[in-house]
Formats: sequence, structure tokens, C-alpha cells
Amino acid sequence: MVDLTRKYDVLVIGGGNAALCAAISAARDGASVLVLEAAPKFYRGGNTRHTRNMRCAHDAATDILTGPYTEEEFWEDLLRVTGGKTDEELARHMIRESKDILHWIVRQGVRWQPSLGGTLSLGRTNSFFLGGGRAMLNALYLTAEQLGVDVLYDAEVTDLEIADGMFLSATFKHRDGHATIKASTLVAAAGGFEANIEWLKTYWGEVADNFLIRGTPFNRGSVLKLLLDKGVLEIGDPTQCHAVAIDARAPKFDGGIITRHDSVVFGVVVNRDAQRFYDEGEDIWPKRYAIWGRLVAAQPGQIAYIIFDASSRNSFMPTLFPPIESDSIAGLAQKLTLDPLALEKTILDFNAAVRPGTFDHTILDDCRTEGLTPPKSHWARKLEKPPYYAYPVRPGITFTYLGTRVNKQARMLMKDGKPSANMFAAGEIMSGNVLGQGYAAGIGMTIGSVFGRIAGREAARNARN
Repeated sequence: MVDLTRKYDVLVIGGGNAALCAAISAARDGASVLVLEAAPKFYRGGNTRHTRNMRCAHDAATDILTGPYTEEEFWEDLLRVTGGKTDEELARHMIRESKDILHWIVRQGVRWQPSLGGTLSLGRTNSFFLGGGRAMLNALYLTAEQLGVDVLYDAEVTDLEIADGMFLSATFKHRDGHATIKASTLVAAAGGFEANIEWLKTYWGEVADNFLIRGTPFNRGSVLKLLLDKGVLEIGDPTQCHAVAIDARAPKFDGGIITRHDSVVFGVVVNRDAQRFYDEGEDIWPKRYAIWGRLVAAQPGQIAYIIFDASSRNSFMPTLFPPIESDSIAGLAQKLTLDPLALEKTILDFNAAVRPGTFDHTILDDCRTEGLTPPKSHWARKLEKPPYYAYPVRPGITFTYLGTRVNKQARMLMKDGKPSANMFAAGEIMSGNVLGQGYAAGIGMTIGSVFGRIAGREAARNARN
């Protein structure tokens, strides 16, 4: 039983990767720790349940990674996907710390497996969790509990008492009423606001009703809003988020990784007018998959269709939902309720523009189009081998980038620019410090693990002082 009358050294709000790394880090530094998780125990862990890998810098190949991934290369990849919209000092600090996280996380009970191949192209850069995100979470929770960390589930924080940049207490719903807990320090690791459709609509308008949420329905941004309302400095564009194209037949919430599509590079993508709207072969897929959610969000009705033929049917990881199939482009269009003539013309124009080369989806190959707008810069092959297939896709929001400003110690900054007295943040709730826009596979877990570990360590030290 958790004693709510005691004053803990560290209160961690959230129950995912960042929160558990913070709790474990603080406990290993001798602090008493309480974790408040808004979800029931079965659904604990936020979006971490749906993850499968983490991107960490390393200087040499290992038994699970096929080669080195230097700090500078990691930085260049991050710079490219964010278009320079990142805090360089914090980003480089995160990358430097990620080298040790690769080993630290194993010491907390997490196990790696050899990297997956295929379209992912991550064998050198990303480490994959054995058993996926849920297995990782179970390992972290077990370690935390063995260290004496207390955990309360179904504990949704409804208010924070903060005075002059100092956290004093948190009020939360629990069982049939409310309770208040005091702690010497606070670590906020409660995710973003992607599951709060009404909040999304304040920035996106009514189109947000057509968004699907890949992860937990519990990330409603309530803790983020409380912090910002009580004087914490915000960072990040509220319209920026990690958004991918996921199957339009997925559930509104919690569809997870199995609803994502990795087939874009093997075909073409059209909107409901049967028109292509972006270069499907712009770059290696793990560096571009996260732009497709926003691209689809900008299309009429927030829906698009990935079209490919029999030559690519087994070239990528299948999803939960089977593709829609027809022996002709016109027949496929009818099944998709698209204009058959318009789709036939789009495919004919694309095929006529293809300049053949040596196809290789693992590199920026020389298969491209000429005289076509938009072009397909790589992996362009004619769609001419029936049957033809299609996946309907919608924007799948993973997490949002509006968050709390932090420094290298993961300490939150107040609106007057001064560091808070005893408040720290980790994970999605502060990801906007690193991700101004864009995404590359595995970076979200890196942000959570690195800043979670830092936040827990610094919170414990703060509590002792």
C-alpha cells in the first residue's frame, strides 16, 4: 500500500519509458520515489507500449548493431529531419548521453535483439527491444519495484501546487475521490496532448476530427497544460507532431505499430482526387516516414491511398489490414471510390516518366522519373503487373511537440527565464526542445531515456539539498 501521508523525495507523473527511467535513476541515487500513472495497470506505459527500437550513438559494431553510428552522424540526421529547428546544445547533449544509455538501459533489465531488416534500414543505427515496447516496460517496472519505487495506477493528476517556481504538491483522482501528495521534487513525464482532439482542433481546425491516434488515449495533455498555466516556459510549435500515415481502417486510439505502412517507396500515393502530391522516393524511408502524416493531413478529407502492384506485394512488412485488390487500375479505383479515369491517367503518366535503373530500396538508387511533377526521385518502377493493390491511409498522430522548456539538467525553466526550483521534465512533454519539426525512427525513445535518466538523477540530488 502507498502511504499518501508521507512526503516523497521525488514525484514522477507519467508511466512510460521517460517516467520509469527517471524513477529508476532517482531510486538508484537513494531517493524515495512515487510514480503516478493515469492509466490502469494493463494499459500502463503510454506510447512506449507501441515502440520497438531506440536510436543511440555508438562508435563500433556490436552483437546487435552492424556498424558505427557516430555522434556527428546522429547530429547530421537530426539536423536534416528537423530542418535546423532544434536546440543544438540540448540535442548534442542528448546524443552524447545516448552512447551510455545503450548500455545503461540493459542494466535496468531491458534486452536487445538483432535489428530487423527489410524496408527499415536501421540495422546500423537503431537497437530493437526484445519483445517490443511492452516487454521493455515490464522490465523497467520490475526494476523500479525492486528498488522500492511506489506506483499508483488510475491516478490522473488534476492540479499542481506551484509557488514562485517551486513544486509543493499534486492533487489527483484516485478510486472514488481525490488525494493530494507532497514531494520535494517533481519529474513531469506525462506525454503530450495528441489524444485530446479538442485541443488539436484549436490549432488544426475541424480536420483534426479525421486524425487517428496511434498511441494511448490517456495522453490528453492535462499535466502539460497545468505546468504552462502555472508559469513554466513553453517551447515548440503546437502544430508540429510525430505523425505518420496509418491505415484508415485503424481504431481511433491505440492502433500501434501494426497500423503503420512502409509501402510508400514501392508505389505511388494519391489523394481522393486520384492525384499524386509528393515525392514518394525522396529519401531513405526511416528518415521520411514521419512526414507522411502531415502530408495526408493537408489533403482533401485527410485521406490518401498507397498504390502498388504485384511486383512489390511481398517487399515490405505487412500490416494488420490486408490491401484492397483488383486486376485493373480502374477496378481498384472503383473499390476506393476514386474516379477511374483520373487514376488511370495518373498511373499512365507515372509509368511513362519512369527511367529504369538498378532497384535497391536500401540505398538512394537510380530508379527515378523525368518530367513529372512531383517527381519520384528514387525507387521508381512502373506499376504494370496485376493484380494492383491499395492501402487507404489517414494521419496517425504519435505525439505532439509543444512542451516545457528545459536545460541540460532537464530542469524546467519558468517564463521569467529562470530555472524552476525543483521541477524537471522528460520525454514527450519536453520533446520540442529537440524536435522543432520532423522525426527519425527511434529518437522519441532516445529523448525519453536520456532525459528521464538525467531528470531522475538531478531530482534526487535536488531533494537531498
